[in-house]
Amino acid sequence: MQILSFPEAATPTDLRVQVGEIQEQVWPSESGPDAPVATPTHDPALRPISMLLVGEGTVLAALDILFKEIVHVGRCLSAGGLSRVVTSEQARGRGYGRQLVAAARERMAAQGLDLGLFTCDRPLQPFYGSAGWRVLPGAVLIGGTPQDPFPSDQPGFDKVMMSGFFSAAGRQAQASFHHSRIELYPGEIDKLW
Repeated sequence: MQILSFPEAATPTDLRVQVGEIQEQVWPSESGPDAPVATPTHDPALRPISMLLVGEGTVLAALDILFKEIVHVGRCLSAGGLSRVVTSEQARGRGYGRQLVAAARERMAAQGLDLGLFTCDRPLQPFYGSAGWRVLPGAVLIGGTPQDPFPSDQPGFDKVMMSGFFSAAGRQAQASFHHSRIELYPGEIDKLW
């Protein structure tokens, strides 16, 4: 098995098709399994990177990392976040998803990001915690745009914020993220990563 990384737009088509099929298992689209998956799904301004855990040419797990500069309490910080984390139904329960999520965390740190943050459904908190991510207590991620905000604490959502603080600047700012509203504003395509 190996972990492969590509800019999302440069992911080989055969691998992208497999990722689309796995995503369709988890998040069925209105167009169904025959929907085209050869086009990128994220806003290019977020510099999406696709990470795939592949065994013998088969994608077992996949995720995307999105990147953005944020301003929080007057500090400009480089942030990354996880998106579309998924494991094939046939490969679940073997630790592949955890392995890939941990590798993504290591990659963010190695790339010199100040921090990583993202939301997940509350029942998935232990999974992400087992891969090195920590709960950001009381924090709310505000997605969308300043004109059309999309907060993670809106009615009907049961989200928790996960985080990793990698750089000295990130660790210095860590306490300011607790019990705060974090203005991510990734845009209209990736409303909330």
